[in-house]
Amino acid sequence: MPIKVLHIDSNHPILWKQLEEAGFENHADFTSTKEEIEAKIQDYQGIVIRSRFKIDKQFIDKATNLKFIARVGAGLESIDCDYALSKDIELIAAPEGNRNAVAEHTLGMILSLFNKLNLADSEIRSGQWNRESNRGHELDGKTVGIIGYGNMGKAFAKKLRGFDVEVLCYDIKDNVGDENAKQVSLKVLQEKTDVLSLHIPWTPETDKMVDAKFINAFKKPIWIINTSRGKNIVTADLVAAMESGKVLGAGLDVLEYEKLSFETLFQDKNTPEAFQYLLDGRKVILTPHIAGWTFESHERLAQVIVDKIKAVCL
Repeated sequence: MPIKVLHIDSNHPILWKQLEEAGFENHADFTSTKEEIEAKIQDYQGIVIRSRFKIDKQFIDKATNLKFIARVGAGLESIDCDYALSKDIELIAAPEGNRNAVAEHTLGMILSLFNKLNLADSEIRSGQWNRESNRGHELDGKTVGIIGYGNMGKAFAKKLRGFDVEVLCYDIKDNVGDENAKQVSLKVLQEKTDVLSLHIPWTPETDKMVDAKFINAFKKPIWIINTSRGKNIVTADLVAAMESGKVLGAGLDVLEYEKLSFETLFQDKNTPEAFQYLLDGRKVILTPHIAGWTFESHERLAQVIVDKIKAVCL
């Protein structure tokens, strides 16, 4: 009997095509509610998701024949991983698929902030020619601190090799440093860093990690780049640090206020004060959780997922 796979989000067509060629039986349902999916999930051995809804204990209890959950993305925070593993369900993700995209986006944010590219562009378009107020900074000579030195952090450090910068990394795992970044303690990283880049998952340990106490532990004023998860930063504390000058600027691809379905972010009528500061801020660059979402990574993510599903099931 073929392995039946339910796809509940659209992905690059090679994912469907290559699974079909390998003998899997694909089914798609991009519109049903979570409850409607739960009513039929017992018929499937595999499910392919992105971020449509949470795969929680209730869902897993309904999925009595599930062998794997494959998320076409880097993180698994939308899945009750411990409970799934207790049911012998394989968990598949693809951080290798978009690490280069995240690295390039992170570097782009830094260079844009340092050189005020977005601000200067908007001023020119409104008829303003302001050279002195748009004087920029150079990345060379700075110390870049990377927190989280896995797939994303390593890819970003590799992109920095063309700059005359010191690159430090901090990670909860030992011995992850390499030729591109020196692993140090958090204390040392906070003493030396000029530019902080977050490449960490969202876990109970990292939730709201970057708060006022954390930011104020840095010896120098810093720039903060977050292409990881929005809830790793307390936005109100970040804004207070920007107002005081402790944070010189921020590039945020992710926001504390994101919903699981990203498109609903602006449907709330009451905009939090800290969020409004970011929207109005001249030293802030915001992007809609797209650091890892390039045309190239779209295909690469699908390919990684296909390869991992085949490795698990065939």
